[in-house]
Amino acid sequence: MSSSGLAAATERMREAGVSDLAIAVFADAYRALENNETGLIPEGSIEPLDEVTHLSELESDDIAEAAVLKRTVIIKPNGGLGTSMGISGPKTALEVRDGLSFLDITARQILALRARHGVELPLILMDSFRTREQTLARLAAHPELAVDGLPLDFLQSAEPKLRADDLTPVSWPDDPDLEWCPPGHGDLYVALQSTGLLDALRERGFRYAFLANADNLGATCDPRIPAWMAHERIPYVAEVCDRTPNDRKGGHLGIRRSDGQLILRDNAQVAPEDMDAYQDIERHRFFHTNNLWVDLDALAAALDDRGGRLGLPLIVNRKTVDPKRKDSTPVIQIESAMGSAIGVIPGARALAVPRDRFRPVKTTNELLLLRSDLYTLTPDFFISATTDGPEPRIDLGAAYAMVGDFENRFPKGPPSLRKASSLTIRGDLEFGSDVAVIDDVLITADGPRRVPDGTRLTASTDGAALPARESARV
Repeated sequence: MSSSGLAAATERMREAGVSDLAIAVFADAYRALENNETGLIPEGSIEPLDEVTHLSELESDDIAEAAVLKRTVIIKPNGGLGTSMGISGPKTALEVRDGLSFLDITARQILALRARHGVELPLILMDSFRTREQTLARLAAHPELAVDGLPLDFLQSAEPKLRADDLTPVSWPDDPDLEWCPPGHGDLYVALQSTGLLDALRERGFRYAFLANADNLGATCDPRIPAWMAHERIPYVAEVCDRTPNDRKGGHLGIRRSDGQLILRDNAQVAPEDMDAYQDIERHRFFHTNNLWVDLDALAAALDDRGGRLGLPLIVNRKTVDPKRKDSTPVIQIESAMGSAIGVIPGARALAVPRDRFRPVKTTNELLLLRSDLYTLTPDFFISATTDGPEPRIDLGAAYAMVGDFENRFPKGPPSLRKASSLTIRGDLEFGSDVAVIDDVLITADGPRRVPDGTRLTASTDGAALPARESARV
């Protein structure tokens, strides 16, 4: 490894028109990587987060909420392609409920909030170079979403993928676009500044930004939170939820011993010897939802103090240059997390929120949950649970991992999950209509099987006894 790799990478970025600030941030991270900085956060360097204000404790009124919403903007990272689910375009274009995509539902949520409070409430997406065209085409179905003088999106930076063996920019003639990657959603702060959007928002009088992943339909703009920030002069808020055994691998907040600052620790920042403590849900009680609220004036001040570079912790993402081909060249993607900004903004706070504010879709397991009768869309297009109990644990298995295969195996819609505790499938089943899952269900099938219409799946259901499919889909 040598400086030649960095020089080659930054030259590519300049030729591609990447901003000087994004290049400088990349160079800082590259040097850290070259110096074997791991970005690890030792367990002994933090205290667990115990006492957290809960959303239900916040008090405000309609007047205060309407006033603060007039100064609020919603910004959502939208660079994900969902390649692990077999999606080639933006993941947010995927249909999730009632024939509507993530983008459709989000747009309608925003329009409903505007109507209810009489405010502009802009929605601005941070697209990647791979998601922009299709995203804007999808949003064209909602022309009333645009706010005069503000864009519907801004473009995330791009950086070269680096060969894992020598940290030089990878070459992939089969598809040169795959030589590039976005630098994680921590780039949002760099892109806001380098595009001039941060200054434009502040000049228009916007003070607060709600940041949340575009694939999390539970992440809606709750005006109580910016009203709380305004009242108590809080510069940054991170939403957290109570951890369950299913959340053991999710990132959490901790208190840095050296200065008492809240920080984010993700799975990739944990040393093997600290993994047991990291996954101890009694010790680290809350997981980080990546729903964030930022005072734009405080963000601008932090950027000014640090020369435009927040210095977010390094995340080393190891992949192959073609994510669909495990035999392609191993690469490193240099990334940072949006939520790690909590560690550089003094006075940042955590806020405990109910689980319904965290409804991401990372796999087809979550997609099945959202499409099922466990949820419904309210008239304001909010995702609402139809039961009071916890979500069942879903593990569909490899046959359902890709969206196309998932759709083929539920041609008549998802089964009822309202009485389910868990559903685990080890095999290849095609579901008929009016199927219900009762309590804990584990089905193992050696070959392609069919679940007939009207079946009630229970713990005693024998996968081998289900009828074989007449024609197995591959």
